Amino acid sequence: MKAVLFGSIGTLIETSDIQRKSFNLAFKKEGLDWYWGRKTYSKLLKKSGGIERIEGFAKQNGMKINAKKIWKNKTDIFNKIILSNNIGARRGVLKIFKYAKKNNIDIGLVSSTSEKNINTLFKALSGQIYREEFSFIGNRNLVSKPKPYPDIYFKALEIMNLDKTDCVAIEDSIESAESAIKAGIQCIAFPGIYHSDENFDTCKLKLNKLDISIFK
Repeated sequence: MKAVLFGSIGTLIETSDIQRKSFNLAFKKEGLDWYWGRKTYSKLLKKSGGIERIEGFAKQNGMKINAKKIWKNKTDIFNKIILSNNIGARRGVLKIFKYAKKNNIDIGLVSSTSEKNINTLFKALSGQIYREEFSFIGNRNLVSKPKPYPDIYFKALEIMNLDKTDCVAIEDSIESAESAIKAGIQCIAFPGIYHSDENFDTCKLKLNKLDISIFK
């Protein structure tokens, strides 16, 4: 094992409900009467990408809106909430970093979210996880096709000089896991709170707490 690839912000910190609340506040700011409850948001998460979710929801309701503007407002709100709260790393994450460092295993963050969200992640986890610990940090500007397309994983393999058999991916949703699997990389399911009931049969393991078994 040469590398472990964390596939999204949600594999490092639990952000799903903060994301949902941020969307709702952005809708209110835009003057929309939309409200995404937990059941609705859980269904919407099956589509990757915030802009795509907004566009899809608007289409279902026969509305034309500026999805990029709403998403930008949502991102700003999300970042403010994250930075104003004491949010720690998910269970077992720090143990993986410690083991990887001790055993010269590279770490990648194969995310296709915005650079702003990536920057907020590191600010939120300051003192726990550092940007310098990653050999690759992805964002939505690096590829034209987001997850579940495998493009961001191919980019990570290229930059980290890895073969698909050299590493293991960790993902928090089935759609994101498909991105790794389509790239030929074994995937560990580490579901977020809105994805725990999804079928991860195509993954190597499904864990609610990370441990060094992922390297075996």
